[in-house]
Amino acid sequence: MADRTVGEIDRRPGRILGGVALVTTVLALVIGRAVAPYLVADPGPLVRWGLPLVRTVHDLAAAATIGFAFVGAFLVPETTRTRRRLTASGWAARAALLWAFTAVLGASLTFADLAGTAPGADGFLAQLRATGWSVDTVRNPLLTAIVAVAIAALVGRTESKVRLAWGFALGVLALMPLALVGHTSASVDHMNGVNGLAVHLVAACLWVGGLAAIAVLRPGLGAHLPVVLRRFSAVALWCVGALLLSGLLVVVTSIASPRDLLSRYGLVLAIKVFALTALVAAGWAHRRRVIAGLEAAPQDTVAFVRLLLAEIATMGVAFGAATALTRTPAPGDAALAPPSTAVYQLSGYPDPGPPDASSWWRDWSIDWLWLAVAAVAVGVYVSWVLRLRRRGDSWPWLRTACWVVGWLVFVYATCGAPGVYGRILFSWHMVMHMSVAMVVPLFLVPAAPITLALRALPARRDRTMGPREALLGFVHSRYLAVFANPAVAASMFFFSMAIFYFSPLFELALRTHTGHVLMMVHFLLAGYVFAWVLVGIDPGPKRWSPLALLVVLFATISFHAFFGVILTGMNSVLAPEFFTRLALPWGPDPLRDQHLGGEIAWGVGEGPTLALALMVALQWMRSDARETRRTDRRAERDGDADLEAYNSYLAALREKDSAAGRR
Repeated sequence: MADRTVGEIDRRPGRILGGVALVTTVLALVIGRAVAPYLVADPGPLVRWGLPLVRTVHDLAAAATIGFAFVGAFLVPETTRTRRRLTASGWAARAALLWAFTAVLGASLTFADLAGTAPGADGFLAQLRATGWSVDTVRNPLLTAIVAVAIAALVGRTESKVRLAWGFALGVLALMPLALVGHTSASVDHMNGVNGLAVHLVAACLWVGGLAAIAVLRPGLGAHLPVVLRRFSAVALWCVGALLLSGLLVVVTSIASPRDLLSRYGLVLAIKVFALTALVAAGWAHRRRVIAGLEAAPQDTVAFVRLLLAEIATMGVAFGAATALTRTPAPGDAALAPPSTAVYQLSGYPDPGPPDASSWWRDWSIDWLWLAVAAVAVGVYVSWVLRLRRRGDSWPWLRTACWVVGWLVFVYATCGAPGVYGRILFSWHMVMHMSVAMVVPLFLVPAAPITLALRALPARRDRTMGPREALLGFVHSRYLAVFANPAVAASMFFFSMAIFYFSPLFELALRTHTGHVLMMVHFLLAGYVFAWVLVGIDPGPKRWSPLALLVVLFATISFHAFFGVILTGMNSVLAPEFFTRLALPWGPDPLRDQHLGGEIAWGVGEGPTLALALMVALQWMRSDARETRRTDRRAERDGDADLEAYNSYLAALREKDSAAGRR
């Protein structure tokens, strides 16, 4: 019986995804009660039945796209006799096209659901074309569909690891618009809710899609199956942690009190938690027993197939519960109604009240996204240091301290007083900006994270792209060679800042969650690259001379100071539709606050500039000292042949001049 099961999977890999789709759809329809007629504005049975079904196929197609691209790019070994990546890319492309189709179809059904109109009714298409793009729940899936089509064009019929890796990255990007319109987007703390849902979506799709990809590719993996499973189990462990923490954050932002867990929403949530627990147990069994058995007997895949089928069924339950959850209103919605203040309506955050001297250390608003990024960055860095120490290598403690301090400053800038008041006051916003873009990189760059990673991460010998290979490829890529050019890095650091503040992008970052996240990412990366090209010790493109770097530094900071002077002398408010409409009863005049922000931009830049200049000078001195020592050692070996040759050259010139004088 077991042999027949294995053979069926070998011959019909599509049954795996079909089984998941069937279980998921049935569960979504039954638990979510999606087929019950609406009391008011019923769009008809086509929408009620079709929307859960389309969403189910949409979610599974998204997971398959991400999973096949990830497994093909990073996990599957390739040999001269196999074309495994070609198979993975084919499945990823087909799944991406299905993802795009269901995204468009789901957007149409969602609009019909919101409008209370059947898709075949008169005037439906005209109404959809006229107003559909202005509705977030319609526009965002369409954006996802555009990215999914790009993925299909990129990965279709390719054996390139790089293209599959880019397909995976685009797949993760395509999930972000969906998080913005998820069931947490209407909660009071919708910023953290959206962040939690985004992480939840990525982790779930990577876990489910990766396992489905391994199941479909299993017949061609042969003796490499244990290697792929062991690599995937490490990825699945990260997914488990992300799912648990992000799921907890989503639940906290969706309910008003623990009593809400006893509602139908809580029942669906309990089913999802049960399925996740079962998947964790199955993953543990994979790691402890099944992989070890396959390594001992690669041909004996019966236990693996049995456990795989159980995991697939459980994943169907988890995805079905997730789909039902989107159709089940949270019981705390009424209690969690967002405030109607202008501050919340414009920024998405409650009014923190007037700051005072104690606000610098007292006022906090935890942004779980940035706190998680900092925690993961510190945890991974410290784990690499411990790995070096366990094998007898050393790593300077000062570099570790710099890394930890840098991320602590980042957490304070994003979650402390600068992050709290920087959302509504320009002066505090400039404190946050200067901290993230100029102070944090001063600590992160000397920590040399790339050097540490290259020493700690294991190298792969089977033509796959692991973390170390991907990092090496990035370090030696043409993209980094362009952006790590000091002139380009300096231009990005200054001119992108000027463009940002003197364009609608600034107001977009203040009003929208996506704009705020992209703003913080840009501040950090632009500042890091600028500091790295000046004082970085990690491997990368060839460095400029210290004198040229000092010229770039002082030229950039001069422009930066000029930017601050412009802000202090302006007679108009930046992002006027935001700051003037806030109408803070306790706040300063927006123009005066902007002038103060210009003074901060001008003054705060002096300290980091001096520190960077001293670091460049110190590296210059160390470089000269190393060159002197090399010259001395060479002179000791060859008897100072260079000096003797130079003296002989001078003697020959004198002899030539003397001979010319005698003539």
